[in-house]
Amino acid sequence: MKRIALSAISVAACAAAALTPLTSCGDKQKLEQSEAQNTILTDRLQETLATQDSLFALINDITNGMTQIKEIERIVSTSGSLTSESPSRKEQLRSDMAALQMALQQRRERLEELEKKLGSTEGKNKTLLTTIANLKAQIAEQSTEITTLNNQLAEAGVKITQLNTKVDSLSTAVTVASDALDQAEQEATDIANELNTCYFVIGTKKELKENKIIESGFLRKTKVLPKDFNSSYFTKGDKRTLTEIPTHAKKAEVMTNQPAGSYQIVDGSDGQKVIKITDPTKFWSISNFLVIKAD
Repeated sequence: MKRIALSAISVAACAAAALTPLTSCGDKQKLEQSEAQNTILTDRLQETLATQDSLFALINDITNGMTQIKEIERIVSTSGSLTSESPSRKEQLRSDMAALQMALQQRRERLEELEKKLGSTEGKNKTLLTTIANLKAQIAEQSTEITTLNNQLAEAGVKITQLNTKVDSLSTAVTVASDALDQAEQEATDIANELNTCYFVIGTKKELKENKIIESGFLRKTKVLPKDFNSSYFTKGDKRTLTEIPTHAKKAEVMTNQPAGSYQIVDGSDGQKVIKITDPTKFWSISNFLVIKAD
């Protein structure tokens, strides 16, 4: 039989402790604890994804703001000097800068709302908080640049070419922020993968006893997954994709407490038994471990 070591000892230890056979009352308590933990992780994942979406939208807005600044630079640079520009052109530039200033204020308020939301939750996401801080700094810098540009417009002596370096710097800062968001997205993916990790083992009665997966004796009820069972004997799987498990045996029996009606034991094309999971959510609701005795 195939043996695959678990990649995380801590996960195995927690799962092993949670799956120790209990009385009916103990089973209920363990199930409630497992459901509570899954709920917490799911809520955390949903909050992280929602915050990511908001930050991605803000990054797009900030990038558009930089594009507008570059457009003003193009208009002014082609004319050479604002001293030769008409009053209507100067007024249009002032109007554009006022609109940018208002947009920056709205983005600042949106960031403050996200920061307050993250700051009030348990298990704060440091990566997202750092990203918010970086974006706030960029908005402050853009606001300062717009104020400076307005002053230069009033003096009819704007030198837009001096903004090139600053705009390039903002572009670099947005790239850094995007990298931070990629990291946050990876963390969210890791949480989702952890929620959907499961473990299964197939073995004869002798093999299962040798690895302490089951314990049995004369006139004694078979005990599944005692405290000292061999966790390295299990194969790691994904609940989202694991729908069928070939047993490579003519007889098979599910030893763990997977709910009735959530699976079927059917004959494969070679006449050997296959565990067919028909309701994955229900099937893994009690335990993330599956023990199959095959003969």
